[in-house]
Amino acid sequence: MNMAFPEKEKVTDTLEDSAAFTTQEPMAQVLSGSEVLVSGGEQETERLACTPLAPAHSLWTTDVRSSVKLRIDEGCQEEPITVHQMFKASVEKYGNLHALASKRTSKWEKITFLEYYQFCRRAAKSFVKLGLERFHGVAILGFNSTEWFFSAVGAIMAGGVMTGIYATNSPEACQYVASDSKANIIVVENQKQLDKILQIQDRLPHLKAIVQYSGRLQQKVSNLYSWDEFLELGLDVSDKQLDDIISGQRANQCCILIYTSGTTGKPKGVMLSHDNITWTANRASRVGDMQPADTKQESIVSYLPLSHIAAQIYDLWAGIQWGELVYFAQPDALKGSLITTLKEVCPTSHMGVPRVWEKMMEKIKQGISQCGYVKKKLMTWAMSVSLEANRGCMLKDDEKPFLLSLADSLVLQKLRAELGLGCCQKFFSGAAPIGSETVQFFLGLNIHLYEAYGMSESTGPHFMSGPNAYKLPSCGKVVPGCRYKTANVDSEGTGEICFWGRNIFMGFLNMEDKTREALDEDGWLHSGDLGRIDEEGFLYITGRIKELIITAGGENVAPVPIEEAVKRELPIISNAMLIGDKRKFLSMLLTLKCCDNAETLEPTEELSMEAVEFCRQLGSQATKVSDIVEGRDKEVHRAVQKGIDRVNSAAISNAQRIQKWTILRKDFSVSGGELGPTMKLRRPVVIEMYKKVIESLYQVVSCS
Repeated sequence: MNMAFPEKEKVTDTLEDSAAFTTQEPMAQVLSGSEVLVSGGEQETERLACTPLAPAHSLWTTDVRSSVKLRIDEGCQEEPITVHQMFKASVEKYGNLHALASKRTSKWEKITFLEYYQFCRRAAKSFVKLGLERFHGVAILGFNSTEWFFSAVGAIMAGGVMTGIYATNSPEACQYVASDSKANIIVVENQKQLDKILQIQDRLPHLKAIVQYSGRLQQKVSNLYSWDEFLELGLDVSDKQLDDIISGQRANQCCILIYTSGTTGKPKGVMLSHDNITWTANRASRVGDMQPADTKQESIVSYLPLSHIAAQIYDLWAGIQWGELVYFAQPDALKGSLITTLKEVCPTSHMGVPRVWEKMMEKIKQGISQCGYVKKKLMTWAMSVSLEANRGCMLKDDEKPFLLSLADSLVLQKLRAELGLGCCQKFFSGAAPIGSETVQFFLGLNIHLYEAYGMSESTGPHFMSGPNAYKLPSCGKVVPGCRYKTANVDSEGTGEICFWGRNIFMGFLNMEDKTREALDEDGWLHSGDLGRIDEEGFLYITGRIKELIITAGGENVAPVPIEEAVKRELPIISNAMLIGDKRKFLSMLLTLKCCDNAETLEPTEELSMEAVEFCRQLGSQATKVSDIVEGRDKEVHRAVQKGIDRVNSAAISNAQRIQKWTILRKDFSVSGGELGPTMKLRRPVVIEMYKKVIESLYQVVSCS
């Protein structure tokens, strides 16, 4: 295979201790069948002593039944293994350790890794009994639980392809995923989720059974089973029958589908192989310093949607790989109970999407604002000491200044404990870009948020921050064993970030055109993200190609840096979205920080405590959004304009300045449709929803 790269592209070896390679050096070893093919050099074909792989002719496919060549580079020649092989190895090492913990009737009930494995086998046998066909789907719709894990692993053991469906999906969105994945079985959490499937089951020709894992069945429906009934079904399936299915699986075959959120079109089914999962679970965790259980068992809380690759790798697959103890949060975790669970569990590691960290930040700020004068001063002092000491770098214990140690022991330890993070050593943020204000705030609590950057198509993290790869405001360094290049690099060193490695997906299910768009002819995955990489190998994301605004004057504008600058200047702003594609000037939609409805998580009219405090400092008495919008509150509008002016003063050209802005009546939310399941801004959706508001900004020609 000829590995040639465009002239302007920078190609970098991702193993930190080795020099950059050129296109003349052996670029990659691609595994097909049981052979390692070394391309670009004169080396003989080598053979690995590993389980033979399924025959493959290409790095990608769109057929779920097909297999792919594996990208085996010289620096990552670990033997390819299946999910079952990974689990079996962990059971041999950690079998008697606790693996999963669920709270039932106010008591934590735990099972060991051996019991976990046995439950997965029971689920697998029941899937076989229900007629699960090879490479057909098992879709799981519900909140994180032991049953979710058993279903996921059991589906793979039984020869199916597991896929998660977001619990917030509409019946129509559920129907799309279930139909596209040819789901034979759908596992639902409760009656609420069951109702969605019952509405669409007539449109699911491959569906054979539905399993409900929580709550009693409220109705008798053909081929509907409770969890206990489901586990009983497979008792007469022999171990040999299941083992024969397992032994026929190969590391370069598909076992998981991750569906994209569909912000720019219909969702795409990202096909991930056994090797994608097992290799990534191994490699990525090392960067974050996750410890194997025979050294020190890590404990985590599972609460983020498992239909997303970030939570799935962190909670499920890395949990098996390293022998972690996974506690399951309550279904209302994001409605307020998460911190209660964290306080009970005291995890050693925690991951959140940016919005989760923002909510924690707001909780601490609210607590501080309610303290007396002396205590508030003490907290402010301690956080300023920590921020100053930690800004931009990691400090080893013997490097920490005395003042930081004093501030930490007197104040900051207690603040972290209030969040349930008193015993936590590792803090991760992923799935969406995190704002600098949030990162800086947690540095003030002596917490370094390790940002992970990747895609569903890269099985999660491709770049990661960690104890040995930390530099603000970067996303860290490339995961060892992976590679990157920057394509179409401009004069400032910014280009499109492209990925290569064992973590790169097999292809989009039944979407050849989309797969060819994502993967170039040499097999590199094009992220669509713009970024630059410094001389030390740290990555800085500057925006997305599809998000670039091209004004009527032909000026290219990256919206994210401008939006982040506005939020930094104006702590009352929750979301900021820049508008101006094919327009004569830039404008901006703003939303205010509000309180959420505790039950629905819908943003309310009530301003958050931080927003109210901002107003008070201006002399405004506003407590609701309606007090401010439409120019009713002159003080707040004046302050917003001054903040916009400060951002504009740093613009590199007049075309990059915000000329008009408006405050919307309601904050963006997942339920409202403006944000995706991982809190990413759905720009096309927002533009369509607020079409009339946007047009009104451009009705008056004055833009000087």
